[in-house]
Amino acid sequence: MQTFNIWNSLNLYWRKVALTFLFSFIFLNSFGQKLLSTAGQDDDLISYGFFLAGHTNSFRLKYSEAYMDPNGPYNFIHSIQPVHSQGFSLGFLTTLRLHDQFNVLFTPKVGFYEYRTLVNTYGRTDLPDYSPGGDRIPLTTTDVFTEATLVEFPLLFKYKSQRFNNTRMFFIGGANAQFRTKGQDEANEDDLVILGSDIALEFGMGFDIYFEYFKFSPEIRFSHGLRNLYKESHTNTNYAGAISDIRMRTITIYLNFQ
Repeated sequence: MQTFNIWNSLNLYWRKVALTFLFSFIFLNSFGQKLLSTAGQDDDLISYGFFLAGHTNSFRLKYSEAYMDPNGPYNFIHSIQPVHSQGFSLGFLTTLRLHDQFNVLFTPKVGFYEYRTLVNTYGRTDLPDYSPGGDRIPLTTTDVFTEATLVEFPLLFKYKSQRFNNTRMFFIGGANAQFRTKGQDEANEDDLVILGSDIALEFGMGFDIYFEYFKFSPEIRFSHGLRNLYKESHTNTNYAGAISDIRMRTITIYLNFQ
């Protein structure tokens, strides 16, 4: 039996996302106005905007003690592997100006998520050479999908650098309250069941790019759920006891307009 290492997969996604973010910034900044733009409402006490976002997300999963026991009831499970899936979200920006370089943002949004998990089991456990973790036993893979539409309420703090021509860099961080629109009774019908609300820590960085009539702010943000969402009692009994903890994590590219 082996524990699947997802970090290589995660690092690959981070590199792709970071490169996309960097090239978008360079491309858009090259078309920025050479004259200083007054767009973006930076001097207003309260300003508004909207955003579109694309994300990649997955579960962060921990195995149970029963799974780790080679003679336990789940020794037929080779691994349970969270896989990255893509989705999108959209919402509105409300910015409170505390200082030229420090803002508070409230960014309610609706996000569409799909969580994919691969359950790999040994196809035959009655063969003479069968042993837990053996490499000569054929594997059977089951794709498990968990879909969720979330209403989210991030409250964020934004620190901005000094403006250089029509560009400034910023760092952002805060907390995000998340609520699933689907009721728990309906969610209990899924093969892998999770709870409907979470609180996540979020942090990221981006650039404010000032054009003639608006401000465009591409941003990359990382989100880590704090709550164990796993509901073992309603999960498929074939692997329910092999999992002890499930938390959400997401990498998102935001395209903000003000």
